[in-house]
Amino acid sequence: MKIKSRGLISLEINGEIFDYKLYQSLESLSRTKSQRQSAKELNISHTVFNRRLLKAEEKLGVKITQKVGNGTLLTKEGLQLLEEFQKYSIKIEKTNNINIAGGHISSGLLDSIRNPFNTNIYSSSDRDAFELARRGAVDILTLDDPLIAYERDIDFTPIAYDYLVLISSPDCGKIEGINDLNGLDFVNVTGSAQRLAWTSLKHYDIDYNIKYKLNSQFDAFKLVRNSENLHCFLNASYFKGNELLKFDTRHVISLIKVNEDKPAVDEFIDYVLTEGREDIKNQGFEPI
Repeated sequence: MKIKSRGLISLEINGEIFDYKLYQSLESLSRTKSQRQSAKELNISHTVFNRRLLKAEEKLGVKITQKVGNGTLLTKEGLQLLEEFQKYSIKIEKTNNINIAGGHISSGLLDSIRNPFNTNIYSSSDRDAFELARRGAVDILTLDDPLIAYERDIDFTPIAYDYLVLISSPDCGKIEGINDLNGLDFVNVTGSAQRLAWTSLKHYDIDYNIKYKLNSQFDAFKLVRNSENLHCFLNASYFKGNELLKFDTRHVISLIKVNEDKPAVDEFIDYVLTEGREDIKNQGFEPI
């Protein structure tokens, strides 16, 4: 796709212009996972909201949303489109608001915390968000997995614990022990805390096969649930599954303060660690 920035948060993609209304819809849906809830949040009817998404899909020629259970999630293409909007928004926005960028899990958690601060929260992969932070484009970096911080000896602030659960295709038999994972096919989600699962399986001398590699946990979930004899390890805060490796894959969701000169950054982090604890717990995480 050929993408150009046009105006505040409008993008020209393959000659078609997509404005802030689509951006608002994608951003809201990425948080609520519900078209009806997002429509209510944007003060429009569900019909108008759905038509907006369908019209964008028709112009793009790809699906940007997908039904999962009773909710609606963004596809890989939908997430990429949202990230493009967010990148251009970060570049042009001059504001006193706190700009936050990070992994899909950690940024989603921060977005759910009710707080009195003015924040702009952008969701991407840990590594893409790190590049924005490295260029000074954000005030706070959030990490789904602290690996980036460990690799570079960067101080980080843990805010919650999460762990991975095993998701399996519906036709798979019951998995009761570690040895039941021997010889199974898995989906790998790049840039996620899933590395802890692979390390654990190697520790237990389990022979496993990576059959697919994806960039989105939600795409991985959909693929597994619609396939035969396929498995994946995903974050327990977002997905329900087998807790076989719960203690082996426990990890921290963390923040890194990028902007040292904005007092509100320290105030926001302190708020998350104190008043925000209840919201963190309600989102399925274990507060620190």
